Amino acid sequence: MKALALFSGGLDSLLAMKLITQQGIAVKALNINIGFGSRSDKSEEMRRRAALVGAEFEMVDVRNSYLKEVLFNPQYGYGKHFNPCIDCHAFMFKTALAMLKDEGASFIITGEVLGQRPMSQRSDAMAKVKRLAADEEDLILRPMCAKNLPETKPEREGWVDRAKLEGISGRSRKRQLEMAAAFGIEDFESPGGGCLLTLESFAKKIKDFKEFDSNMEVNDAQLLKYGRHLRLPKGAKMIIGRNELENELLRTLKTSKYEEIKLFDLIGAYSLVSSDICEEDLNLALQIALTYTKNDPQNSYKLGFKEKEFETKAFEDKAKLGEFFIS
Repeated sequence: MKALALFSGGLDSLLAMKLITQQGIAVKALNINIGFGSRSDKSEEMRRRAALVGAEFEMVDVRNSYLKEVLFNPQYGYGKHFNPCIDCHAFMFKTALAMLKDEGASFIITGEVLGQRPMSQRSDAMAKVKRLAADEEDLILRPMCAKNLPETKPEREGWVDRAKLEGISGRSRKRQLEMAAAFGIEDFESPGGGCLLTLESFAKKIKDFKEFDSNMEVNDAQLLKYGRHLRLPKGAKMIIGRNELENELLRTLKTSKYEEIKLFDLIGAYSLVSSDICEEDLNLALQIALTYTKNDPQNSYKLGFKEKEFETKAFEDKAKLGEFFIS
């Protein structure tokens, strides 16, 4: 017998997998990568954590289909910011259910706890997720709160011993921490804050993007994670790296929608601007880019854009820069 687990890296999903592996059932942990889970690659951390509870690990890249099918048209709307939690959970379950046959697995497990999250972990929300995911065979099992929910097929068929599952509810983590101590689990992701779509600052960037561009691609979404984002007066977008790591990531993620501002011999932040930027916005962007370099504000410097050179000075009124920041 084998199960597929939706795995976030957090304690609840680790404990859910442990409850199943200790019943002699093989588990493969799936991290469904929608593109908004983290600013850094945590796949090796997750692989290590999954191994602690006897599970295999795979990261499943669904970023493109998530953008096309879920993010901008959720059936059940958004949470406080740009988080379509019910539709998102259903999409993840649907992805995992579609993998059952090829993986030789029989059912799905998740670390969800009834009542822990206000939007997606209420009983009515779980019912909506079930319908959207087309779980007609009752194959989604939630080991951490199973005793508070109707029996699923894995329990009815005797694949899983329901008596050895949990009946946790609410936001307290006392029972989870007791279980972690009993199982010797110390390495796990902190609860909450894992999804960028729940952050107001990130939601502002998505809303701004959609106002000016109806086609968000995977790299567009990834670019939103890094740097300072500015919207210039005539509509051009500007992105400025905050540090060496972000500078390198912006170079890697650059798409045809953006061109870099070349600093030549100057030392400073890497900057991108819209490829179709108008002259007025470009003049401003060059001044702003120069502001984020080591320079003498009294001097003019040459910067490059699309094989051309421009001479400019740094933006004089730094306080006014705040007018252009998206978040």
